[in-house]
Amino acid sequence: MRKFIKSNQLLKKVNKVIPLASQTFSKSYLQYIKGVAPLFITYGKGCRVWDVDGNEYIDFINGLLPVVLGYQYKAVDEAIKKQLKKGIIFSLASPLEYELARLLVKHIPCAEMVRFGKNGSDVTTGAIRLARAVTGRNHIAIGGYHGWHDWYIGSTARNLGVPKSTQKMTHKFIYNDIKSLEVILKKYKVAAVIMEPMNYVEPERGFLQKVKNLTHKHGALLIFDEIITGFRYNLGGAQKLFGVIPDLAAFGKAMANGLPVSALVGKKKYMEKINDIFYSFTFGGEALSLAAAIATIKEMEKKNVISYIWKEGKYLQDNVSRLLAKNGLDNIIKVQGKPCWQVFIIKPTEKYSDLEIKSYIQQELLQAGFLWYGQHNMSFSHKRSDINKLLEAYNRIFKRLRILLDSGRLKERLMGEPITNIFKVR
Repeated sequence: MRKFIKSNQLLKKVNKVIPLASQTFSKSYLQYIKGVAPLFITYGKGCRVWDVDGNEYIDFINGLLPVVLGYQYKAVDEAIKKQLKKGIIFSLASPLEYELARLLVKHIPCAEMVRFGKNGSDVTTGAIRLARAVTGRNHIAIGGYHGWHDWYIGSTARNLGVPKSTQKMTHKFIYNDIKSLEVILKKYKVAAVIMEPMNYVEPERGFLQKVKNLTHKHGALLIFDEIITGFRYNLGGAQKLFGVIPDLAAFGKAMANGLPVSALVGKKKYMEKINDIFYSFTFGGEALSLAAAIATIKEMEKKNVISYIWKEGKYLQDNVSRLLAKNGLDNIIKVQGKPCWQVFIIKPTEKYSDLEIKSYIQQELLQAGFLWYGQHNMSFSHKRSDINKLLEAYNRIFKRLRILLDSGRLKERLMGEPITNIFKVR
């Protein structure tokens, strides 16, 4: 049985100097069954990681999706080392900014001009400020998760510290419900509709085009938040996959295989307005991340990475669905989303919450050597043999889960307190 002694000891120390003991909610102890899960990673190679206790895992989280090629991927690491010998950040712009911008313009349909950031929130917020500047309006319609800044997070349950006046300017609409968006657009003068073009729910036929038409009809800009879908669904993002082109878009995560860089891209007539707003930060042109992004995109072009993660992801998704049906769990658990990014949707039963069921699956997968928090975040380093090992583990776990649900003994098999919900963002 795997032990997590050092993880739990370190958690106590870290909590004294770092609130939450992590920089990210989704990487914190809140997402893991209490006391019987790894909390700190020291090393990664390929699709595997090792925790502070020396336990090895096949990783299906991949840094919350940025690691699309794999840990210590040679072509990317070599680009970083090469740039490191030249410098990390300079007193003027780097030619790498132009090189990466040209690659983005090449692949992303709406990208005529580009500005960089360090994380997703930088560029979604930049897009919102730009849309407000272009339209002269303040209200925003949102559909999905768009980062931690006030304009968005004020609309969620985690709105502590956000002024009420800011909260009142952001309005949620329901994905695949065009009428819910129309109500907002008729009631408020909206600067922008920002949305994830897809998360784990498929867009209904014509929905994205209807959103675009309605948004423009009401004088607003359409922004696609492609932080997740970009360089995972397609090299050109979901907009290329679905053929609906927004005015502006935000990209990040998989763009640099783990290094911190994001991009605000869009049509020239809007992007030129950035000259008049304040969108500027010291590390926007940091060279190691730019070099990593260039190397990542070129490697994805050369190795057909997108096709690979879709193919292997589909194999995994189809077989998990088969195992769920085989064990009579398909009415409780479904694996939704595109093959490159799959999410477990778990329904509560009469006796057990969705988090209790999820905690049991996670607990057993951790013991079997898989880092998992309810998603399959595919990478180019996942081999068929890794996926088959995961399927073997699912087969054992689903059989036991079915028995525990039927016998009413699930809670007694949990070795720690269940996972805590942060807040529902999708």
